[in-house]
Amino acid sequence: MIRSSQFKLLGILLKIVLSFIKNHKRIKAEFMQTITITYKDKYAIAHLNRGKANPMNRQMIHELTELSHIVANNHEVKGLIISGKEHYFSAGLDLVELYQYNEQEMESFWIDFSQMTFALASFAKPLICAISGHSPAGGCILSLCGDYRLMASGNYKIGLNEVPVGIIVPTHIFALYAYWIGSRNAYQNLMEGRLLTPEEALEMKLVDETVPMADLLSRAELKMNQYLSFDPITWQITKLNLRRDLLKELNLVSVDAFKDTLRHWWSPEVRNILQTILNSLKK
Repeated sequence: MIRSSQFKLLGILLKIVLSFIKNHKRIKAEFMQTITITYKDKYAIAHLNRGKANPMNRQMIHELTELSHIVANNHEVKGLIISGKEHYFSAGLDLVELYQYNEQEMESFWIDFSQMTFALASFAKPLICAISGHSPAGGCILSLCGDYRLMASGNYKIGLNEVPVGIIVPTHIFALYAYWIGSRNAYQNLMEGRLLTPEEALEMKLVDETVPMADLLSRAELKMNQYLSFDPITWQITKLNLRRDLLKELNLVSVDAFKDTLRHWWSPEVRNILQTILNSLKK
């Protein structure tokens, strides 16, 4: 016969097991090295946390992809806010690391980056980007995956400036850019390597709000709570329906999508441009 004390012990053990099952994905996320996670009542806030300017290397890209899967599969977390450090959301791809890659590493990096982009763009729950400063190139692409973008006001820049750097933009990245600002604006901005101020980005609908840095997260949380006030199934299915054509383009990515980008990456002209950039970073 099982005594009452044994029942109590079993009850305690059961609570421990259930708590572990409920929170194991959170525990996994908390051990990420380039992202700091804060959990609120119904949503999570992820701060990019790598160096001064949050350059995106392979590890950060893997962790962003993993984070999207963790939050998507955790029923306790209803949405995700991504932000950066003060003055830098992300300075874009880590050219210092990429410059050292061999051809195979560079090829796999672009595949990883595209998988991250698709994972975040197809994330069904609300995804808000609180752009805490400069956000060129890869940082801009990351923000384009969100449902709503708030940008800190100030002397910051955002946009895709790959052409001046010598990087050929794959067509699926152009599709993501054009989804928000229209094909004509995306075309002109890309061909000119144009970076926008927060006010210019707001006028072009690249961002949805500009706010003082001190109010950035509180405004993002206010928008998140607005989204979470709606029926989640209705909201999420509507989101994915509206993005159906875009997601088809983002999901049909193979090495062929980057063949021009990869081939040109190794040209003497681009290597010289990259070397000049890297030298300037050392000053």
